[in-house]
Amino acid sequence: MKNLRPLFGSRRKTVLGIAMLFTLMLSACGFQLRGTADLAFKNVYIQGAKLSISRDLERTFKINGVQLASKTEDAELLLEMVSESNQKRIMSLSGGGLVREFELIYLLNFRIREASNPIWGPMQTIRGRRDFSYNDNALLGKAEEEERLNADMRQDAIREILRRLTAIKPAAKI
Repeated sequence: MKNLRPLFGSRRKTVLGIAMLFTLMLSACGFQLRGTADLAFKNVYIQGAKLSISRDLERTFKINGVQLASKTEDAELLLEMVSESNQKRIMSLSGGGLVREFELIYLLNFRIREASNPIWGPMQTIRGRRDFSYNDNALLGKAEEEERLNADMRQDAIREILRRLTAIKPAAKI
């Protein structure tokens, strides 16, 4: 038993050294967990069309500490959701004329303005694009894959809205 103690002690040091080295490498590469967005406003009023991302967008605002105002007068920022669209295009066909690949496109149009400014900013468009292969023999699986890709593009659009909103800095009050 006495001869085994140095073996376990050195193994523990080796494991600890590898764990420390891994942690150091991970922090050196710039990896950082996605945290909350650094938004310059505390409340927002969302108006316009109810889109498929509306509920998830509202939840994301709440997670990031932004209150949803019930009236435009109570908001620091106004966000108008104008439109969204999903497109599906054929990318390639087999020799027999069967579809082999599709391209999915998600477009989201919105505009923003500060409550103190009567002029809306320019229309902004977020565009998501995914390709996926298609096989008639796996129809159900491919339909699920298509829905998952569309949901992923909607989540990417929400993250892009937040990124664009972090760039907004409130106008200096005179």
